[in-house]
Amino acid sequence: MNQPAKFDTESILANDDHLIHSFAVLDQIRDPAARMVITTAEGPYVIDADGRRYIDGIGGLWCVNVGHGREEIADAVARQMKQLDYYSTFYNLTHPLAAELSAKLASLAPGNLNRVYFGNSGSVANDTAVRLLHRYFIRSGQPKRKKILSRIGAYHGSTHLAIALTTPPFRDGWNSAEELVEFLSSPYPYRRPDNMDVDQFCDFLVEEMRDRIEAIGAENIAGFIAEPIMGAGGVIVPPPGYHRRTRELCAEYGIKMISDEVVTAFGRLGEMFASEEVFGIEPDIICTAKGLTSGYQPMSATIVSDEIYEVLSQPGDMFLHGMTYSGHPACCAAALANIAILEREDICGHVRKVGPEFESGLKELEKHDIVGEVRGSHFMMGIEFVRDKTSKEAFDAEDNIGWLVAKHAQERGLIVRPLGSMAVLSPCLVLDSKQVREVVDVLDESIAAAMSETD
Repeated sequence: MNQPAKFDTESILANDDHLIHSFAVLDQIRDPAARMVITTAEGPYVIDADGRRYIDGIGGLWCVNVGHGREEIADAVARQMKQLDYYSTFYNLTHPLAAELSAKLASLAPGNLNRVYFGNSGSVANDTAVRLLHRYFIRSGQPKRKKILSRIGAYHGSTHLAIALTTPPFRDGWNSAEELVEFLSSPYPYRRPDNMDVDQFCDFLVEEMRDRIEAIGAENIAGFIAEPIMGAGGVIVPPPGYHRRTRELCAEYGIKMISDEVVTAFGRLGEMFASEEVFGIEPDIICTAKGLTSGYQPMSATIVSDEIYEVLSQPGDMFLHGMTYSGHPACCAAALANIAILEREDICGHVRKVGPEFESGLKELEKHDIVGEVRGSHFMMGIEFVRDKTSKEAFDAEDNIGWLVAKHAQERGLIVRPLGSMAVLSPCLVLDSKQVREVVDVLDESIAAAMSETD
């Protein structure tokens, strides 16, 4: 990896005082020393402004699936910008790459999910899904169907509507459109009631959902939104059969199912889409972003069934939903180049091979007294820290145990994401077996170092 000319870290951080950082404790990062400047990246690595190299254990933010520094994607974007810098997809307008990418996604998505709406973030993709369902039911003569079922532990975005779909702790002290949302229990096997095995817990979750539907009235519910594996809410893998059974329940009550694959699509679980190939369901809508372009350009896609589209496109009025940058030519170029790499290099196959090594390596960390559970799938993993393994007693928030482990890992050349009492890993999908071992060894040392500080 070539390190460019040395950066003036002090000047960068002085300018950075004007930047509002996402999901940061803003008061804690007033001190420039609390911030990190990333300047260069290649493959599964990033380099900071002082020239230090790190394994990018969070893949940018669950998104740099094909790895950093892919010239094919950069070149595709540059070519497109020279040919057609921008044009909209409003009204009757289109351009070649928006058309090509929508057809490509329709070919990859399961079943009859053949209609694509482009946005610029996962939040927008999920907002769009809800707006489309509301419009669908208005045009179907069921305007009372407005409520959306979500789950405690979900993360669906940060815009005003998407944050309403997101588990309440992410919006403490903030307003949102929460009157539209009803929350079900988290499908969190590690924290299930002591008197239930995993199968019984799944039964409980399904029956709870049925009871809630009956209480609210199916005639008032538009959709159920679910991540195949919960991401920012704790890398929670639901009990076996959960997704299939909730899908059947939705069909029984005429409720549309939205699969939030913003994280899980485009290889993270070893398939282009996880809904059908991994979990055996064909939802009514799939939302995706992140791995769609591997983060090289901001883009999302809301992929809807032909049945929903046919209702939305009935004669009578205009489709009143749109974003200026929907289907931006440069973003489409990045997505097509990214998908071509995923297919040409069989990155999904690589994940299916190396992912289990990543899982089993991280599972070794359960030898530590503070590691309650290592969970996840393939290249989407989380480590939950507990004060006591037997009781599963959680650390207090002020212990900052996830942050402490992440700090020690960073000192050893690995970036992980602290989420409360967890450390989350979502590395670039090109990580090889040797690099997987390095990640595990660094975390082994980092957890031990964090334990010595909490004794």
